[in-house]
Amino acid sequence: MNLPNTLIMFHQLTDQTVNGSCHGPTPVCNRSADGDALQLPTFSTAAKVRVIITFTLCAVSAVCNLVVLWAASNGGKRKSHVRILIMNLTVADLLVTFIVMPVDAVWNITVQWQAGDVACRLLMFMKLVAMYSCAFVTVVISLDRQSAILNPLGISEAKRKSKIMLTVAWTMSVILSLPQIFIFHNVTITVPENFTQCTTHGSFVQHWQETLYNMFTFVCLFLLPLVIMIFCYTRIFVEISSRMARSNLVSRDVHLRRSHNNIPKARMRTLKMSIVIVTSFIICWTPYYLLGLWYWLFPDKMEEMVSHSLTHMLFIFGLFNACLDPITYGLFTIHLHQGLKRCCRRSNTRTELENNTCLIHMSGLSSRRQTASGGHNIDKEEGNDKNRMKSGSRPIIPVSKI
Repeated sequence: MNLPNTLIMFHQLTDQTVNGSCHGPTPVCNRSADGDALQLPTFSTAAKVRVIITFTLCAVSAVCNLVVLWAASNGGKRKSHVRILIMNLTVADLLVTFIVMPVDAVWNITVQWQAGDVACRLLMFMKLVAMYSCAFVTVVISLDRQSAILNPLGISEAKRKSKIMLTVAWTMSVILSLPQIFIFHNVTITVPENFTQCTTHGSFVQHWQETLYNMFTFVCLFLLPLVIMIFCYTRIFVEISSRMARSNLVSRDVHLRRSHNNIPKARMRTLKMSIVIVTSFIICWTPYYLLGLWYWLFPDKMEEMVSHSLTHMLFIFGLFNACLDPITYGLFTIHLHQGLKRCCRRSNTRTELENNTCLIHMSGLSSRRQTASGGHNIDKEEGNDKNRMKSGSRPIIPVSKI
């Protein structure tokens, strides 16, 4: 679904050729149907802006997600299942950061594919794994929050259930991405000049087959997760509303009202965090996925009505979701703050130890010098101390001796 504009233009270019099926593992399409000169994709101004923003988002997302991953993994010996969920979401975001973003940026710079057929198949597979894992782990978080609110007494089983759901999510991400290895391959045309792309062109006998595959990907990657998330949080909202209504009917007393609305603050904080994560996923990716759906169903109409600059903007807006997740986690949880405080405390402790070691070393040097000079000053100080003791005043202890 997340194809650069150069590949979309290449699809249109190869569709104009006579031998559209282009046999062989590296097909060669030689002639145009009407004899007119074909225009190859170029590194446009919109693509340049997309590359700059993508690399910027890549750097920000890498720093934020790595900090969150470090803080979540060093928050204590026993990790709660919520932190395990956040760590899995962070890993999924890091896959998007280190695979989807750089590949997209470099591909727009080089315009054509220059990494070879094996890299073409492998990277297209990894890109879809990253996209699926982000969607599926977000779904797991929604299901976990639904279980926590609707069945608060089942907290002992929550960790085991979340591990099972995470295993299913990652396994399904790999399985659903496997077709990418077989349908993507290098395609080369020679008109108007040699030009190679990593594309699905020629992998489907009929156009409707490719449309069906893309529709299936759209449903699994976005539509089905969206429906599950909406269903989960609708049930959560209904449950919380009914609890508040029951608590108001039972008693007007503030104490009783608090006891019946028995949702702990930590659980409510986690619920709010998951709602923000799901909302950011929906807001960031909905426009781009809808545009992709429009392209696969009505490519000609989309090309007439939608500019390439808009597709660049919508894809960048979708990538922004990888930066929002760690920020959301940092705002709604205390583990990140505690981890950063521990890091600062350790660095301050090291600095104090180094300063104390330096002071001790300097004090030792000064005492040696005094000893070497005959001990006159020390005897004088001891005499002064004795005089002070006789006069009843307390001796003054030098700071270095303390």
